[in-house]
Amino acid sequence: MSGKQISVVICTYNRAAYILDAMNSLLHQTIAPGLYEVIVVNNNSTDDTETICRQFILAHPEVNFQYLNEQKQGASFARNTGAALAASPLLCFMDDDAIAEQDYLERIVRFFEEHPDAGGLGGRIIPKYMPEEPAWMSHFVSSLVGHFHYSETVSIFAANKYPLESNMIIRKTDFDAIKGFNTALPGVMGTLRIGGEGKDFFFRLKALGRTIYYDPAIRVQHVVETQKLTREYMYRVASGIGRGERVRTKQKSYLAFITKIIEYLFKLGASFVLGTGYALQGSPQKAMPVIRFRIDALKGLLNH
Repeated sequence: MSGKQISVVICTYNRAAYILDAMNSLLHQTIAPGLYEVIVVNNNSTDDTETICRQFILAHPEVNFQYLNEQKQGASFARNTGAALAASPLLCFMDDDAIAEQDYLERIVRFFEEHPDAGGLGGRIIPKYMPEEPAWMSHFVSSLVGHFHYSETVSIFAANKYPLESNMIIRKTDFDAIKGFNTALPGVMGTLRIGGEGKDFFFRLKALGRTIYYDPAIRVQHVVETQKLTREYMYRVASGIGRGERVRTKQKSYLAFITKIIEYLFKLGASFVLGTGYALQGSPQKAMPVIRFRIDALKGLLNH
């Protein structure tokens, strides 16, 4: 085969401590170097990200790494900028603190060859807790730190389910057809989060009639520094989900927004039931984070 088959886009913001591991994991892939490219988009980092990336690229000319800056703050802007440079039929998005398995790209390319009906693809995201998983972490909260495992086998996402942005793949033609990520949902903007860009992205892709698959064998590890999981940090992430839903649903209709408020109130009630269950099971430390997640998400939805 000749020509590039897949382009990996990594947008990065002040992750100098981790971007090297992400890039290294893409350097040592089982797929031939000439079949892929990596596009690193620096989204106004104030640390040593640029120096680290440029030095790495100079040291490894055997793989096509590209580096550029995007001044508009937000992951959606950075991802769109990186995608615009992509020269492959497949677009893969990975986070700057993720580590791809060695056969990551080979498995992705093979999947699309074996599933010509696939319009999009998501893979497993495994938290790499440093130094260890907090005692208060639970299944219902771990999604806030990037944990994602939809199914034990290859499957098609249900109508209201979708991949996470840190391990997602789409055909370039479909990315262009839906005009990429919605920049009204930029993701992280400094300390402010307006999330849900992946949800909006895949819902628009599904509206075109595309089939979105999940393959648990397409895996990345996602670094999670437990000392950074402060109350303030968890609030920013959870409320960011709510803010994103506020923007997304209001773009549809006021009725969709009101419906989402009702849904969030129901989920808040369910969180108290789950919290009580954890307390009764002897894990009271897991109760409040579940409830806080739903309270914080509701605050974001109501723009508080």
